[in-house]
Amino acid sequence: MIRLGIITISDRASSGVYDDKSGPAIQSVFTRWIATPWQAEYRLVPDEQPLIEAAIRELADVHQCPLIVTTGGTGPAPRDITPEATMAVCDRLLPGFGEQMRAVSVRTVPTAILSRQVAGTRGRSLIINLPGKPAAIEECLGAVWAAVPYCIDLIGGPRLTFSAEAPAPFRPVSA
Repeated sequence: MIRLGIITISDRASSGVYDDKSGPAIQSVFTRWIATPWQAEYRLVPDEQPLIEAAIRELADVHQCPLIVTTGGTGPAPRDITPEATMAVCDRLLPGFGEQMRAVSVRTVPTAILSRQVAGTRGRSLIINLPGKPAAIEECLGAVWAAVPYCIDLIGGPRLTFSAEAPAPFRPVSA
């Protein structure tokens, strides 16, 4: 059973002001798209850089999640520090993920240019920042999904399989 990391970053959800809807939205997408048996390692943390970094490190280093997605904290507001936390714990950044997610999102939401999503690797984990709006999660994951399996292959993670409902993953013929 593969463990996949889901981290919701929200001051209000983590303090119980409202229910987290973004983490369950990610879990729903994974359930529909991923055929390999998996289980969620879910974390809900406030917008505090040390706590976000600790959650990512735990999921990557202790639980060895090949894929970790975060939701929330990617905008320009002063408390939006998810990209900084992600960059602090990554071995390598993959700027194409953020570029592609913004390019797709801006077609429907002009303010998507304000998003600061990043992606990178830590050991054998691929980490992707997603926006905090549940409606944007599937759109952004769909924008980069074709590259996710091959990236996980390249960093030494397990070979994931996908349902027919998932966007078609791309793996070179030699892979």
